[in-house]
Amino acid sequence: MKIIDDKYICELLEKYANPDSNHINEIIEKAKEAKGVSLEDAAMLINANKEQDLEKLFDTAKEIKNKIYGKRVVLFTPLYVSNYCTNDCLYCGFRVNNKGMKRVSLTQNEITEEVIAILEQGHKRVLMLMGEHPKNASLDYFIECINTVYSAKDSKGNSIQRINVEIEPLSAEEFQKLKDIPIGTYTVFQETYNKKTYEQVHLSGIKTDYNWRLEVMHRALNNGLHDVGIGALFGLYDYRFEVLGLLSHAMNLDKEFNIGPHTISVPRLQYAHNAPLSAITKYAVSDIDFKKIIAVLRLAVPYTGMILSTRERAELRMELLDLGISQISSGSRTNPGGYKQAFNEVDSSQFNLNDGRTSGEIIENIIDLGYIPSFCTSCYRIGRVGEKFMQIAKKGDIKLFCQQNALTTLNEYLNDYANENVRKKGKQLIQNELKTTPTDKSLV
Repeated sequence: MKIIDDKYICELLEKYANPDSNHINEIIEKAKEAKGVSLEDAAMLINANKEQDLEKLFDTAKEIKNKIYGKRVVLFTPLYVSNYCTNDCLYCGFRVNNKGMKRVSLTQNEITEEVIAILEQGHKRVLMLMGEHPKNASLDYFIECINTVYSAKDSKGNSIQRINVEIEPLSAEEFQKLKDIPIGTYTVFQETYNKKTYEQVHLSGIKTDYNWRLEVMHRALNNGLHDVGIGALFGLYDYRFEVLGLLSHAMNLDKEFNIGPHTISVPRLQYAHNAPLSAITKYAVSDIDFKKIIAVLRLAVPYTGMILSTRERAELRMELLDLGISQISSGSRTNPGGYKQAFNEVDSSQFNLNDGRTSGEIIENIIDLGYIPSFCTSCYRIGRVGEKFMQIAKKGDIKLFCQQNALTTLNEYLNDYANENVRKKGKQLIQNELKTTPTDKSLV
């Protein structure tokens, strides 16, 4: 199975190392149709460096995002249930050779406490994660954790409505077990699409198998899962190669299954305790190049949800909403037990966070920018997943559902969890948006 053609990607990057502004403009104009761009076109865009070219690129990314998803910004928070791991990844705090880390797999009671704390922030969806460990972080344990998360309720009787998962690449047999469990998107990051670099940064454990990881989404979709998410950790290798690797992966999935990635994540390498590569890298990505990454991905894969974590600082996260980001985490903790402070030592986290705002503060900032904080989970709950979702998103019609559902769930949040100042701002935003939002009751 040929998903990534290293040689071809390198040839494209070399061929279009200094793209002409006229060609850049032609690609951007074509991209405004929100039909995506070719890998060759993306190579030209990711090499763009002239100020006027970048300005057009950024403006178009915002235009396309608004065309597909409107003003809504989906909110979620990560829930780490275990930091046991058998892999030795040089950039990750969970690495097996980090002997200073306090290891823990949460009990079901501890998970319930975590979920209640998350619900009291107003969240309706979580991303569940754990390390890779056959005994202390097994699939059976994880499935039990999923059931516990769904069963927890806060003081207002609210519960989590959607669980996305980010766990190790599974086998076909394991996917047959997972497919009957109520999850949303199954996510695995390739970390780096450059095979040589991949081998250099993954020293031991099953994660050393590049192809096993790369082919996991094909196994997932062939064995009953509907929605998959991909990502790269920017800073491990040349960001331009990683962008074309992500796009090659997305295009291959779309060709094989008519289902491209439901989400693409764009984390940048951040410091992690006792993870040597996280402290220094020759492939560090500047803010302007990071903006370019997000904008190019938005033009190339307009239908996908683009996720940004709290690795990034608050001001930049808000700026990136204008360039294509449609989902962000808030109030995050990256260590098991972090929400209840049961195990809140720095050395139990996967990586450091740069956005320390509370969920309430983030929601207020989003409202101030004119975006709509969304807690919507309706696509997942009514089965608008996989190819059904793709058909709507690729046509640009998903906004018709997203906009009014975002307003409805925002109103629920304002009534149940917001302080008076945020409630006032949010109610005014809702009134303003209702003037231009379709109200067809068939759209849910």
